[in-house]
Amino acid sequence: MADPSSYRPAPGTIPTQPGVYRFSDEHGQVIYVGKAKNLRNRLNSYFQDISALHPRTQRMVTTAAHVQWTVVQNELESLQLEYTWIKEFDPRFNVMYRDDKTYPWLCVTWTDEFPRVFVGRGHHRRGWRYFGPFGQAWAIRDTMETLLRVFPMRSCSTGVFNRARAQGRPCLLGYIGKCSAPCVGRIGPEAHRQIADDFCSFMAGHSTGLVHRIERQMADAATNLEFEKAAVLRDSLGALAKATERNAIVLGDGTDADVIALAMDPLEVAVKIFHVRGGRVRGERGWVADRADDADAGDLMESFLLTLYGAGDVTRGEVRETGQGPVIPRLVMVSHEPASPQVMTELLSESRGSHVEIRVPQRGDKRTLMDTVTRNAAEALAQHKLKRSSDLATRTRALEEIQEALGLDRAPLRMESYDISHIQGHQVVGSMVVFEDGMARKSEYRRFIIKSFDGSDDFAAMHEVLSRRLKRLLDDRQAMAEGAQGASDGADVTGTLIDPTTGVPRKFAYAPNLIVVDGGAPQVHAAQEVLEEFGLAHEIALCGLAKRLEEVWLPDEEWPVILPRTSEGLYLLQRLRDEAHRFAITFHRSRRSKAMVESVLDEVPGLGEVRRKTLLAHFGSLRALRAAGVDQIAEVPGFGPVLARSVADALSAAAPQPAVNTATGEVLEEGPTP
Repeated sequence: MADPSSYRPAPGTIPTQPGVYRFSDEHGQVIYVGKAKNLRNRLNSYFQDISALHPRTQRMVTTAAHVQWTVVQNELESLQLEYTWIKEFDPRFNVMYRDDKTYPWLCVTWTDEFPRVFVGRGHHRRGWRYFGPFGQAWAIRDTMETLLRVFPMRSCSTGVFNRARAQGRPCLLGYIGKCSAPCVGRIGPEAHRQIADDFCSFMAGHSTGLVHRIERQMADAATNLEFEKAAVLRDSLGALAKATERNAIVLGDGTDADVIALAMDPLEVAVKIFHVRGGRVRGERGWVADRADDADAGDLMESFLLTLYGAGDVTRGEVRETGQGPVIPRLVMVSHEPASPQVMTELLSESRGSHVEIRVPQRGDKRTLMDTVTRNAAEALAQHKLKRSSDLATRTRALEEIQEALGLDRAPLRMESYDISHIQGHQVVGSMVVFEDGMARKSEYRRFIIKSFDGSDDFAAMHEVLSRRLKRLLDDRQAMAEGAQGASDGADVTGTLIDPTTGVPRKFAYAPNLIVVDGGAPQVHAAQEVLEEFGLAHEIALCGLAKRLEEVWLPDEEWPVILPRTSEGLYLLQRLRDEAHRFAITFHRSRRSKAMVESVLDEVPGLGEVRRKTLLAHFGSLRALRAAGVDQIAEVPGFGPVLARSVADALSAAAPQPAVNTATGEVLEEGPTP
């Protein structure tokens, strides 16, 4: 641990202007980023009596080894630069509002000939229609299933649609009335698009006209004695009423707004957000995060608004294009005013392209709704503390047990585990997983394709994986050292923290405290040779975990360390090893499956990667492609009669043998598809 006084700037050297500062550790890794209206006042607060600091602030200043700052013109520039650096360096001591999923939305592929409706997450595509975000995927899926009885539009994937079109037979949805089956010509493109337009109108809140139209159609059917049709329309009205009742009206003026509330204690902060569209609550989300310092409610609210609406780039207005965060509404209601309300309003207005109002509601329906959201945030924090009270203590105990069992100088706050996966030497891959503070840090997981040899040699594969990881560690450290040397000459060293080949921070300049390999003494010995080869054996601890008896093996030790079966330290090591094993197997299976599908078409002259993907995308599967004739293959864009004949011949030559049901002896029509 570093003494904060060892790197405290000399008195009078810190400017009094607004700016952004960053603390970094002994290797130059940025661990905290902050902004201040007065840099001198703010930075001096970190170098007071350490016992008076927030617990996480104490850990930060003792972990750091350097502090740097950048002076800016005003608060707006400091807010923008702070956000940019937090996204760029991912500092471990900043407040990170993490969630395991992106926002679910309902999408209609409007640019397709036959638009499709589905529930998805992630990026938006230009020309498609989106509704949401929604809080729970299951709720919007249930609503979509209900509406398909009223608006039987296409909801199947491209592969299923093309396969049904090729076979001339619709899928199950077409038979049960949840799809109008445009794949087999039961309905034309214009009529199907009208159904899709009605679906979109209902989701947009324009349901009154649709209900009146269906009521008129039901009355006309009853007048014409078409009672079965009238019954179907009656059921459709019931389905619409059921879907409409799912979202209660909370604001009678039809306001579009996001309602955000904070609940906090000295160590954690909980955030709850309700998405109100057209006066109805369309979805809700919640986050809980550790408080990095003693920031007040205004600072925390400002940080969350940047995180929520800054998923694209809040300084360049790309939120709508990326689709990673919700679209900014005209009104954002908050429980606590941001620290810089005018600056935040300007940023959000610039991102939206029109004025955005940030308001703390004081009375009426909006205040009632804010109270509800605040109660939900307080409940979420209480529930989280009940769950984590034992979980946090358990993780701390596990790290302490590992430190004691392995004789380490400090608790292994960062642990990395490696594993190799292959089948008889084919498609050999490796995996690296990272745990920090006893929790998985999936953003730093890495996969390796073994390139130095062919065949089955787990020791050589492990040597290659570790060598590539440790070489990257030393290269990044050298680059940072050269940048630090440039700083002493007055140069700007910010770029030294960025990999010039990828444009991302040098994440692996942060060395692990402990490396865990899957295996016993031989595997540990092989890994130890790599550490010694790179001169890191004295800095990075190493152990192996053998599966048979769950023994912990150390380098140059004749006997293993035996941890009790009830040990939390052993359980954490098992989780780390099993996660590396899972990650390696998943990568190996994906590569093997891809190779099996592509191998059948590899030998076809003139069939490159682009045409092969086009062919599989058109028919949906290799089985459907085998069933297609030469004329059908020739209809695919980019394929002529000669190439289509070559593909058909290759598929015939590689046709699978008939499969046999071993239980009955029955010979099936077709063997399994690779």
